[in-house]
Amino acid sequence: MKEVICSSAKKISGDTRNNWIEMLFVTKKRFRCFRKQTHIGTCEQRLKELKSLGFEFGEFGFADNHVHFQVNIPKRYSVEETEIILKSETAKRMFRDHPGFRKRYPYGAFWSGYEHYQSIGLKNFDESAQYLRDQEKHHHVKIIDDRQQTLDVFPPTGDAA
Repeated sequence: MKEVICSSAKKISGDTRNNWIEMLFVTKKRFRCFRKQTHIGTCEQRLKELKSLGFEFGEFGFADNHVHFQVNIPKRYSVEETEIILKSETAKRMFRDHPGFRKRYPYGAFWSGYEHYQSIGLKNFDESAQYLRDQEKHHHVKIIDDRQQTLDVFPPTGDAA
């Protein structure tokens, strides 16, 4: 299998299927967990790591209490199996990297049972991508960038003036 650029809708050589799907996962009790960039980054990073299982990801769109994303499901998985894998793996990573979530979700269920997915095909792939990119504007949400940043206040070490 050849590696496909995530933002393209090209098919893998030898695979004649078009299995691009837009999925929507909602947090349990619709808690607003995706208001910080670190939480968004953790979830997105774990999903991208699942490329090793054959999944391909397109655009992601986070808004307060849910995530939309594009995924090309490998032939060996059904949509139900895909949902189980993606939800369980992202929940494990969220609890590992953000221990405070255990207080909010004491039983370890990060995602709700709500599910929504739709086939996006090659024709409306770009329309779907644009919709996902506009999630903050669509839901009137401001994401807080709480990632640690470096300060350029101090002079570089080793240079004495």
